[in-house]
Amino acid sequence: MLRRFFLCRSWRWHALIPQKGCVISFQFLRRRWAYRLSACRTGRKTMDGESHSKSRRSFLKSSGLVAGLTATAVTAPWVRRAGAADTIIWKIQTSWPAGVGLETFQSWCGAIKEKTGGQLEFQPFKAKDIVGDFELLDGVKNGVLEAMNSFSLYWAGKLPAAAFLSSYTMGLRYPHEWDIFFYSKGGLQAARDLYAKQGLYYVNRIHHGPNIIHSKTPIRSIEDFRDLKLRVPGGMIAETFAKAGAKTTLLPGGEVFSALEKGTIDAADYTGPGVNWALGFQQVTKYISMGPAGLMSVYQPVDLMDFAVNMNVWNQLPDNLKKFVEDEIQVYSNVHFGAIQKADMEAWQKFLDAGIEINRLGPEDLQKFQEIAVPIWFEWANKDKDAARIFKLQLEVMENPTVGYVTPDMYQGLSINL
Repeated sequence: MLRRFFLCRSWRWHALIPQKGCVISFQFLRRRWAYRLSACRTGRKTMDGESHSKSRRSFLKSSGLVAGLTATAVTAPWVRRAGAADTIIWKIQTSWPAGVGLETFQSWCGAIKEKTGGQLEFQPFKAKDIVGDFELLDGVKNGVLEAMNSFSLYWAGKLPAAAFLSSYTMGLRYPHEWDIFFYSKGGLQAARDLYAKQGLYYVNRIHHGPNIIHSKTPIRSIEDFRDLKLRVPGGMIAETFAKAGAKTTLLPGGEVFSALEKGTIDAADYTGPGVNWALGFQQVTKYISMGPAGLMSVYQPVDLMDFAVNMNVWNQLPDNLKKFVEDEIQVYSNVHFGAIQKADMEAWQKFLDAGIEINRLGPEDLQKFQEIAVPIWFEWANKDKDAARIFKLQLEVMENPTVGYVTPDMYQGLSINL
């Protein structure tokens, strides 16, 4: 019988080999062998034409193999099925012009298609590739891009409340404090409500890190900002430094190097040492200024980015992919934050080896910045009702003993107009 089995003209070895990506079990192999053996016993007729087709269908049905394969497909949600819809493609521009921030963004985008089994694809673009950095919000709103990964503070001129969606001078100072605001005080929903008015869906915040200042002259105290031509991101931060005597200007990150090189500005705030080294700031400045030990930045200690999507694009996304994107932004935030911190720690020695002098402000400077900053908080909070509502949530966090930065006497005579 075995001899007849192996000499059977209908026998094909490849019939026992599963297709690529198929999960095969011992039960499957046993049934497949049994079917082939049965076919050979009954002769050539059962292996040709209609008779073979009916025999095969009958065997599969009786063996339960069809039901098993169907169950497998149901339990694998990211496996593309024949006839599935085409891949959904999003063009996404980041505010990162170069360095570890851009590299991490591009790598993360490149993994989305595989993670979703081909259902969703992110096409990454760096700063200014499609629209200008300060035109990103309108670019997404108008459908030029499907989504953006930008610095939330950039929209403070158009949306005053956005000034409270990233750190500001002497406000919340560490990442976990911002997460208290977003996830324990309703900050995430407040941000989504704000962006929805612009036709965008605010998916979530993305942690980055503190900012530092590169300068051509040393900055060792708050007094050294007087008459300094300083690039800052705008909003409350710009007003704080202007009160300290600086001559502030607003520039996208991609234009900072050339402005320093040409002497248009004397100093510039921009992200942390890892990205700033990649941008070459050590070539056009001699000094770095930071906050006191334990507080790398006084004015922007937690520079938050976000991920926002055109509202129509978001609404057309299937529910399973909406859930995926929301969960995935948390993943990206963690990866992004870790990559930035690693690059920052490794960059310090590079700056020292390049002859850059690193200075820290003293504890006494904190009090001076606090006195300037608090009235500005309330001025911005009262620009509109959205800003007032968001700042009130943050003030409650800062006053709570869990954080304890603010006491009522610090803003005596000031109020929030809700």
